Amino acid sequence: MRRLLALGLIAGTTGLALPAWADPLRVVTSFSVLTDMVEQVGGEQVEVTSLVGRDSDTHAFSPSPGDARRIAEADLVVFNGLQLEGWMERLIEASSYQGPLVVASRGITPLGGDEAHADGHAQEGDAHGSHDADAHGHEDHGHGHDEPSHDHEHEAEGHEDHDHGGMDPHAWLDVTRAQQYVANIRDGLIEADPDHAETYRRNAAGYLDELAALDEEIHALMTDIPAENRLVVTGHDSFNYFADAYDVRFLSPVGLSTVNEPSAALMAHLIDTLEEQQVKALFYENITNPALIEQLAEEADLPIAGTLYSGALAADGEASTYAGMMRHNATRIHDALADGAN
Repeated sequence: MRRLLALGLIAGTTGLALPAWADPLRVVTSFSVLTDMVEQVGGEQVEVTSLVGRDSDTHAFSPSPGDARRIAEADLVVFNGLQLEGWMERLIEASSYQGPLVVASRGITPLGGDEAHADGHAQEGDAHGSHDADAHGHEDHGHGHDEPSHDHEHEAEGHEDHDHGGMDPHAWLDVTRAQQYVANIRDGLIEADPDHAETYRRNAAGYLDELAALDEEIHALMTDIPAENRLVVTGHDSFNYFADAYDVRFLSPVGLSTVNEPSAALMAHLIDTLEEQQVKALFYENITNPALIEQLAEEADLPIAGTLYSGALAADGEASTYAGMMRHNATRIHDALADGAN
C-alpha cells in the first residue's frame, strides 16, 4: 500500500504514467487435467478454477448455480469437448457468458468406444470414422474456437448428460494428442489476453518440449513389456487413446461413462476372458468404483497392481500434474507387466 501511495504521489507531481497492475486472467476449466495444462501455459498470468475437482468424476458431475456464476465472472472458459461434459452447453447458456471459449480437443479425430468390453477390441477406433465437427457436433463457425451453439439444443437433448454418443472423450490419455490440447489452450489465452502473448507462447513451447520427451519415455516403457503381456484391466473404458498410441490392450467391466453398471453376464464373460488371455494384473482407477475390480480380482484370482488415473488428477503426489499422471500410469503398467509376474 505504501508503495502504491508513493507511486501515486510521484505520478501526481511528475506527470508520469503509473505501471499497469493487471489482475490475473480468470480462467474456468471443466476438470483438473485442463486446469494443470492452463496453469503450465499461463503461469503467473492466470488464476484457474476447475468446476470438477481432483479425484472427482466429470461423468457424474452435476453443476450448481455457483458454477454458472463462476463462468459468468470468467475471462476465458476451457473445456474438453468430445461430449465429455454433457452439461457444459446448458451451463454456459445459464451463465450468459459471452467471452472466448476453448474446446481443448479441437483438431483431434475422436476414437469410438466399444460396448463389447470383454472382447478386448476397444482400441480399434479407426473403424468408427472421423469427425470434422466440433465437440458438440456443430460445424466451425469461424470464431477461432468452437462455441456451444444455442441454436442446436436438440442435440443436447438427444442423449443423457453422461452419454458420449459413441465417441471416446479421453483424448488427453495420449501425450501426442495432449500436445494439441496445449496448442489450443495457448491460442485461447492469447485471444483472451493478447498483452501477454509472448509469455504464453514461451511457456507453451517449453511445456510442449516436456511432453514430447514424456511421450518417448512412455513408448520406451511400453515397448519393454512383452507384447503378450500388454493387456490391462481398468475400471471403465477410458484408455482407448493410450492403447492406440502405445500399443497396449485394455479391458474394462463398464463403458465410456463411469455411471454405467455391468450386467452379471458381462462380468462372467470378462472373468472367462481374463483366464483365457492370461491377464497378469488388474488396476483400480481413481474415479471408478473399486468394488468391480475387487470382485474381478477375487473371482479370477489376480493381483491388483495399483491405481491408474484417467479422468482426474490426484490431490497430491506424482499424479497431481498431467505429466506426472501419465508417467505414473505408464510406470505402474510397466512394473506390473514387464516381468510377466503374477
